Amino acid sequence: MRSLFFLLLALPLAAQTRFARFEKQVLATGLRGGYQVVATDLNRDGKPDLIALGSGMQELVWLENPTWERRVIAQNLSRMINTWPLDTDKDGVPELLVAHAFENEAARSVGIVSFLKHNGDPKQPWSVKEIDRITTSHRIRAANGLYINAPLTGASAVAPEYRDHTPLVAYKPGDWNRQLINNDDEGVVHGVFINDWNRDGREDVLSASFRGIHVNLAQADGTWKREKIVDGDPAPWPKSGSSDVSVGRLRGERFLASIEPWHGHQVAVYRQKKGAWDRMVIDDSLTDGHTVFTADLNGDGKEEIVAGFRGGKRGVYVYYEESGRWIRQVISEGDVSAAACVVVDLTADRKPDIACIGAATQNLVLYKQQ
Repeated sequence: MRSLFFLLLALPLAAQTRFARFEKQVLATGLRGGYQVVATDLNRDGKPDLIALGSGMQELVWLENPTWERRVIAQNLSRMINTWPLDTDKDGVPELLVAHAFENEAARSVGIVSFLKHNGDPKQPWSVKEIDRITTSHRIRAANGLYINAPLTGASAVAPEYRDHTPLVAYKPGDWNRQLINNDDEGVVHGVFINDWNRDGREDVLSASFRGIHVNLAQADGTWKREKIVDGDPAPWPKSGSSDVSVGRLRGERFLASIEPWHGHQVAVYRQKKGAWDRMVIDDSLTDGHTVFTADLNGDGKEEIVAGFRGGKRGVYVYYEESGRWIRQVISEGDVSAAACVVVDLTADRKPDIACIGAATQNLVLYKQQ
């Protein structure tokens, strides 16, 4: 393992790296407890809209691209924590699964999971149907036509150790019976990322927890096979493991980007060397790191790392790989306490943009690539 600290800009190196340029636009304010932003086309016009979810709000809202007019999807959803789109009826408008009634303390967390569907016009209020309750339901994603639900902890977990096994479950739209993927993870499971890890055409589920980063491989018979990828931060429990994970590519090479440990201060990169994953900490200056993504921002065939953090200077950083080193670009400090970001072309110019939702700042900010 290498403990390389992040590299500040060096003039000879910076001259070789073409930074993407961004212009800030505030899309929404008053998003109490801003926690998640999701990009998806909700009105069938071919443009990705933005869903803004705040844990301190009773309304789930979306902003319509390109005017960013704010519309209400549903009301009376308290303590929302996550949602994800999946077009279950193939009408061109995705349905949503929402985790709400969430608390960090398992004993106080109801963990309601509800299915939201539009009633013909996505701009009007959607119907809401509760389909499950599982303590600390926390991360909602979709893979292979299933909704995935990753609770934060097990039902008996207690801070600060959170010692318990944490389940990972799935739902098949329509019958909604809870399917257990596995119950093998432990402690806090914070991040989930969907990726065809073994390149077999099926989507797999990566999870980041106190036990490190694991992959749950989807099998042809509908079962799942769990494998460890890396241990994450080697510090003793409960400062061990990983908090958030994304899979990126440096041309032909696959790598992992991670926030470590839980709500951590480190951006870590894992690259394979002689069959083993080599850990490099490229930045340890974050406060309350909470989101990480990879995307080719400058069109050079290598994906950059986008990391958002909620505390301290609170903001968004981008990291560019250059000859084995990583160069940091400050996109924002102070504008948004980034709880979550999405990287997607929102302006139809074939350049990825970055949209982040702020917790303490209660806003949704778009960084348009120029």
